[in-house]
Amino acid sequence: MAGTRRVAEPAAPAQAVGRRERHKRATYERLYTASIDLFTGQGYEETSIEEITERADVARGTFFNYFDKKEEVIAAWGARRRDTLRAELGAIAGENHDVSTCLENCMRALAKINKMEWRTTQVMLTAWVRCGHPIFETPYATSLFAEIIATGKQAGEIADHVDPTLVGNILRDVYLGTLYRYVGRGKQPTTLANELVTTLRLVMNGVLVR
Repeated sequence: MAGTRRVAEPAAPAQAVGRRERHKRATYERLYTASIDLFTGQGYEETSIEEITERADVARGTFFNYFDKKEEVIAAWGARRRDTLRAELGAIAGENHDVSTCLENCMRALAKINKMEWRTTQVMLTAWVRCGHPIFETPYATSLFAEIIATGKQAGEIADHVDPTLVGNILRDVYLGTLYRYVGRGKQPTTLANELVTTLRLVMNGVLVR
């Protein structure tokens, strides 16, 4: 009718973008979950992209809309793993404990996370090493360990000459080196926490007779 005022409709493009983003995220999650499930069940090298896309119920080409190659799924797993470890260790670092207790709690938390998904850890960590990621990765655990050491230093628990970052690197190497040995030997992580804490105490207390 002439002269009738039309009510403006909601902006369709904005809604469409929202739906597209949700769809993209859901597809990404299906591909990621299918990849991890297959890697865990039958191995990284033994899993093909065709198997992943079939499990995710998408076309083969869809995989390459989200990952340039299969190796990028390992990087995605590593990123999620870092987020989990940051959350766990960050919460512990904020607790009101002495530096030794905080560090021991960190090692126990790391052991717990690995134990909860041990088969996946074995497969993905092995693939991670074979693809050369440890050489170039950002040492995410170092900063969290170093933060605890720095706090202890301010509280007078750590000697003035100690470099928190150097100690953080040492503790990160203790953690990863121990984990690699467990994975390499196919050993169940039942004693992982005890070994990490025992090694931590050696680092903190030293081995020389004083």
